Amino acid sequence: MTTETPPAAPEGTTGARVRRVQEGAHRMRHHILTMGEAQGQGYVGQALGVADMLAVTYLDQMRLRPEDPEWAGRDRFLLSTGHYAIALYAALAEAGTLPVAELETYGTDASRLPMSGMASYTPGMEISGGSLGHGLPVAVGVALGLRHQGRGERVFTFVSDGELDEGSTWEAAMGAAHHRLGLLTVMVDINALQADGHTDDVLRIEPVEEKWRACGWFTRRVDGNDVAALLDAFDAVAERARPEGPPSVILCDTRIGRGVPLLETREKAHFMRIDADEWGVCRTQLDTYRGRYEGAAGAAIGAGAAATAEGATGAVPETAQTVQAAQEAVPEQEGAPAR
Repeated sequence: MTTETPPAAPEGTTGARVRRVQEGAHRMRHHILTMGEAQGQGYVGQALGVADMLAVTYLDQMRLRPEDPEWAGRDRFLLSTGHYAIALYAALAEAGTLPVAELETYGTDASRLPMSGMASYTPGMEISGGSLGHGLPVAVGVALGLRHQGRGERVFTFVSDGELDEGSTWEAAMGAAHHRLGLLTVMVDINALQADGHTDDVLRIEPVEEKWRACGWFTRRVDGNDVAALLDAFDAVAERARPEGPPSVILCDTRIGRGVPLLETREKAHFMRIDADEWGVCRTQLDTYRGRYEGAAGAAIGAGAAATAEGATGAVPETAQTVQAAQEAVPEQEGAPAR
């Protein structure tokens, strides 16, 4: 559980620390399915894809008081992609800021959890997102303001690869480097898909690492679904974080629908409509195939979770087509391409 002060001496990127974050990410994916089922649709694929990124951020890196989301000494997390709110709600629930039971109200009338993130509704939501390209400019302002006040809190902002099409993002990137905002970290979800199609078809962003470096940023690119790799990258950034210095960006290649082969293979994956009888299949796949995604540690945990789920509710039937699609979609190893 994240507390006021993150671990002073990291446990390393193997063993207990990795398993703790993986377990949190797995629970977050179940939370995401719970919220998605409440509406029968939504940005479920992106949320599943970034669960590992947010688990590392909220359960390992950030300094916060879960019971006091407006604590002045908290690290700030700014979600630029407002439609990813479903993923952030899952992280806030795992961190202890939101009650898990409240997730079932996602997207309903009078809920504190609207489908697009709104700061005036949700505890722990720093900004209202949705108009893409605004998150990083706001984060630059927040980081500057905190420094002018003589404070030392870190600022994390989450953007999508589609937002790299926006000129405001690059203007802010240059501004952050110019002002040497060394406590600012950008996390980019590179899932290669946006509303209008594949990112490379809409507007090619590569070579993206070179672009950030040219703007003066410390840059790391990792498999965004590999918890150990994410911890390494975040640790490298944390070691360099100081009030004045180069800002940092972590470029994370992720897979939409990660952990649920049925959803990974969906052709229309930006905004998913999922049939009522498919939610149970998604949950079963999330537990059944967990070990293939996480390695030996995840296999042991996943086997126990699957057995518990089956014993409590009975096995969820799957069609032959679903099983075949799942078998074909599951990567043979953790390092399989994210796109």
